[in-house]
Amino acid sequence: MPEPASTFGAGIDSIYYIILWITGAIFVLVETALIVFIIRYRHREGRVAAYSHGNKKAEIVWTVIPFILVLFIVYASNDIWLEVKRADQGGAAPADALPLRVVAKQFEWNVTYPGPDGELDTADDFVKRNQLHVPIGRAVRIDLGSEDVIHSFFLPDFRVKQDAVPGMTIPVWFEATRTGEFPLACAELCGLGHYRMRASLTVHEAADFDLWQSQEIAASGSPTGASEIDTERANEAEISEGEESA
Repeated sequence: MPEPASTFGAGIDSIYYIILWITGAIFVLVETALIVFIIRYRHREGRVAAYSHGNKKAEIVWTVIPFILVLFIVYASNDIWLEVKRADQGGAAPADALPLRVVAKQFEWNVTYPGPDGELDTADDFVKRNQLHVPIGRAVRIDLGSEDVIHSFFLPDFRVKQDAVPGMTIPVWFEATRTGEFPLACAELCGLGHYRMRASLTVHEAADFDLWQSQEIAASGSPTGASEIDTERANEAEISEGEESA
């Protein structure tokens, strides 16, 4: 797996490896027993098969052992699960998190940024298509939604994966621990163009993020933070109207 780039990435990896070792050991034991039984109980001339109608001790053993292993995995993963989902706060991110809105649509990710005031749905909001930019060392809260079908918001380097469901706004949060550019993909088959529903996540130093944000607002040419999405869709509409009139 890629090196984790979020505060809870290492914790998720540790649970993954615990489960991998447990299931790996069970796999080896089962395959070894299978080979032993194939050899020991292979067909032999004059040997009559004996039938078994159950063994209570064996059934208790293979029920109790998985039960104990599942309880152990639940116990081991409880702390990291509560941190990621923040169950004590109803799934909310830390109070000082940067708010963003990500809306999935066949086959793109539209990201709304709050602008300098740090609040969504205000005049300085702006939107970028397939570009997610965040500062390092600050929690980011994403209000995740979908316009059409179920998509899956997947940041493999950050160990973040959450379905985007039409009609629902689902909170997702993470905090980046290193700068760079990382892939953002859809991990749910969402249509014929699923394979090209890709975007990038860029993690900036705090000052660089502020600079990037101010440049984007200036480039929009409007104090209301007009989005490139609106501009592109307006151009598409003009082209479509021209074709119809022709």
